Amino acid sequence: MLKRLFFVFLLVLINNNINAQSVKPWNGKKCTVVLTYDDGMRQHLDNAIPALDSEGLKATFYLTAFNSTSKNRVAEWRKAAANGHELGNHTIYHPCDGSLAGREWVSKENDLSNYSIQRMQNEILMCNTYLNAIDGNTKRTFAFTCGDMKIRDTSFYEGIKNEFIAARAVRAEMHSIDSIDLNNVDCYYVNNNTAEQMIEWVNTAKEKNALLVILFHGVGGGHAFDITLQEHRKFLKFLKENQEDIWVTSMLEAAEYIKKYQSSTGK
Repeated sequence: MLKRLFFVFLLVLINNNINAQSVKPWNGKKCTVVLTYDDGMRQHLDNAIPALDSEGLKATFYLTAFNSTSKNRVAEWRKAAANGHELGNHTIYHPCDGSLAGREWVSKENDLSNYSIQRMQNEILMCNTYLNAIDGNTKRTFAFTCGDMKIRDTSFYEGIKNEFIAARAVRAEMHSIDSIDLNNVDCYYVNNNTAEQMIEWVNTAKEKNALLVILFHGVGGGHAFDITLQEHRKFLKFLKENQEDIWVTSMLEAAEYIKKYQSSTGK
């Protein structure tokens, strides 16, 4: 009797393991990884895009339109878009709520707490016009600056959310495809992390069959939140070598896939 019970238990374990290995809800992959780069920095054009292109990987670059690199290197951003990278909306001036603790660095002109809802919406929509002039695209995703979603107690995004397929926030969480809020997509931000640490994030996403969005700022310099060129390359190489299980794509493409899935399942 004990032998029979043990055999049944063993079959259940084997079956569960097979089922876990066969779950591939992400375009035939176990998980999705979206690489996002914020602020339209020169290091993105000089360092990140060449590294991504060398591995054949696509990413999303959230441009702040008034940034000098966004203004002065339009032809290079256009080339990146033509090569499959997404140009996302990160506002014109990158306003953040200066009334919050630790935000002493926010200038009066770019203090979101001094904005009206209409002003913020106008600037976001104008950034869409700027991006359209570069890549010709009408579908767009948005990234909240500093993760700020409200002016005082009111959402500025609610009234313009239909202009976007998705919006990325900054909370470090990952979710399965049926539980993602496309108006508040979570992400893990890189702050001098190693490739090994980021690979651990990916392995967790694989185990959970989840979406993992990663936020980069500096790549080989340019920002306090940085990653070295060596660690960046090492991580990209890992993603390239493990594409059998990992779908590496842009935020826009991932969001459209999620939207279609959730619509078909009534989520």
